[in-house]
Amino acid sequence: MSGHSLVFELTSDLIRRVSVTPDDAGCQAVLAARLATAGFQIEQLRYGEVDNLWATHGRGRPVFVLLGHTDVVPSGPPEAWTSPPFEPAIRDGRLYGRGAADMKSGVAAMVVAAEDFVRRHPDHTGTLAILVTSDEEGRSIDGVRRVVEEFRRRGQPIDFCLVGEPSSQRALGDLIRVGRRGSLSGHLVVRGVQGHVAYPEKARNPIHAAAPALAELAATRWDEGDADFPPTSFQISNLSAGTGAGNVIPGALTVLFNFRFGTASSAAGLRARVEECLQRHGLDFVLDWDLSGEPFLTPPGSLRDAVEAAVQACCARRPEASTGGGTSDGRFIAPLGAEVVELGPVNASIHQVDEHIDLAELEALPVLYGEVIARCLEKHRP
Repeated sequence: MSGHSLVFELTSDLIRRVSVTPDDAGCQAVLAARLATAGFQIEQLRYGEVDNLWATHGRGRPVFVLLGHTDVVPSGPPEAWTSPPFEPAIRDGRLYGRGAADMKSGVAAMVVAAEDFVRRHPDHTGTLAILVTSDEEGRSIDGVRRVVEEFRRRGQPIDFCLVGEPSSQRALGDLIRVGRRGSLSGHLVVRGVQGHVAYPEKARNPIHAAAPALAELAATRWDEGDADFPPTSFQISNLSAGTGAGNVIPGALTVLFNFRFGTASSAAGLRARVEECLQRHGLDFVLDWDLSGEPFLTPPGSLRDAVEAAVQACCARRPEASTGGGTSDGRFIAPLGAEVVELGPVNASIHQVDEHIDLAELEALPVLYGEVIARCLEKHRP
């Protein structure tokens, strides 16, 4: 049986499992059984409701990690789908189902590629590892973030990390992520005094008080970006206040906002500038911050060279290197000193109704990942 049919069957098996974050729904048990049969050492790390799988083959440096997740976002109303979201279906040369692109195909391709590599290179240099979590689409607290804390405690190094997130834009390998912006969120509560709208002198409207400050924050040019990252983005995502009655001045206003920032700004600097603005406007406020990840960048080097060469060899194209998009679990791996690159299928349908992956692209994925593994591990053979 070919590796291509193996990746199709494994992807389909994973799609059938309703692994809405953080529920793994048995996906990792399937992966662990296969990898154990291939000679991998299996460790299951469960924190809270989250399953994490750490599978390794070989020993020593370099340590090459394939990183993915088995959890998916909710499907939404099943009736909105052309076929049931958790039943794989083939139409027009595509495989449909929740997770088909993000990222059960990537996880399946990584496992098939790893199986094939250790079969052909049983005495390969270094360590080949697979790390899979069920907490990427959710809070990302007990997934890779928590695993990395354990790795720090153990002194577990990682040299190279290939993340199987759907990075491609129009064709497999046309774009790779070589870094990601940091993400800093704020939960702001502006306190006022509740009262009757007919007696504003007896109340203090937090919406009116906050509006000038929020307008200033929204209009601020935080930085100019740099050669690797665009300028910092500030977005207000939620505003809420009031009792539901039209004749009551609210006692508090809640504002949720987010920064996406590169290396031209720091999280500490952004926090200080926001708090200075709020204080200067005389607001009575409480502000809680959540830094979900610092920006990271993998410069040209061994992993980028290997990925670019593999894409050229397997896909006959030169990939564009980008730091755009949202965040990924690579943000937790990079601080370990690892080179991190994201390479995966086309992302046009992710998180959407009728999510899908092109069948030819699915079949090419394990070959592409296998080429990257070989270029990183075999080139370091003494």
